[in-house]
Amino acid sequence: MLILNRRPRRNRVSAGVRDMVAEHSLSVNDFIFPMFVQEGKDIKVEISSMPGIYRFSLDQLLVEIEDVVAHGIKSICLFPNYPESKKDAVGSESYKEGTLYLNALSEIKNKFPELVVMTDVALDPYSSDGHDGIVKDGKILNDESVEVLVKMSVAQAKAGADIIGPSDMMDGRVGAIRQALDAEGFTHTSIMSYTAKYASAFYGPFRDALESAPKFGDKKTYQMNPANVKEAILEAELDFEEGADMLMVKPAFSYLDVIKTLKENFPLPITAYNVSGEYAMIKAAAQNGWIDGDKAMMEMLISMKRAGADIILTYFAKDAARLLS
Repeated sequence: MLILNRRPRRNRVSAGVRDMVAEHSLSVNDFIFPMFVQEGKDIKVEISSMPGIYRFSLDQLLVEIEDVVAHGIKSICLFPNYPESKKDAVGSESYKEGTLYLNALSEIKNKFPELVVMTDVALDPYSSDGHDGIVKDGKILNDESVEVLVKMSVAQAKAGADIIGPSDMMDGRVGAIRQALDAEGFTHTSIMSYTAKYASAFYGPFRDALESAPKFGDKKTYQMNPANVKEAILEAELDFEEGADMLMVKPAFSYLDVIKTLKENFPLPITAYNVSGEYAMIKAAAQNGWIDGDKAMMEMLISMKRAGADIILTYFAKDAARLLS
């Protein structure tokens, strides 16, 4: 007869016991929901590579946010889709008063003052080149780009943004943005830095949503090499010293080790960006009947919490909130 003093299965014997001893859990409070706004009226366009995710005109976006809030989601991150006619080489549309994006931020905060609104700070939605910084002779200029990112950040704070999200990966931009925000009196506006943003193949559907793919080359001179982890520590040290309030790893699922590394080394909240390609893979597989989409979604999200993420920026936010309610 087999005699065992330890039987780990006793702690898995029922759902109640499993829940009681669970080491990590998900909450709707963990989520930031990415949303997309475009020009026009009465527009709701599904993004073909992201089933269930839409671009909205502002009037329809406000209607959708009512549903988002009803799901218990307390934070969104807004991204703009601009027509080519509004783009130029220096992304000047990004900080002009009264533009689509800044107007949308103001309207959202006026109608939903308790909603935490995070922004995107990078040139690619506004650039005729499709890069996150200013391009000259085929190269992305760092310091000149930071000057525009600072103007963009201050304009977003004036429009009501709660969290500024520099996603550009230019060197020194966190410190420059922090200094400018403080000088303008926005000392309470947070910065969630895209600290370890990798040059990933998982961004394709997002670029469909923004119609912002680079017109030439790739983003490997400013986004990180997927082979590197120690480099993420360096980036995090710089962002920490420059005044970032939260640190992000993007993408999430292929970089759980990076999330864990930053969590173990920095006393700031760590965000995982569960990116568009990760979302699209599960949705496509579920639509084909290859996996249980809800179960795969929840397994993916809990893996990010297990790795150390305090916050998850995810297109699954509404779907997961439905299961968690």
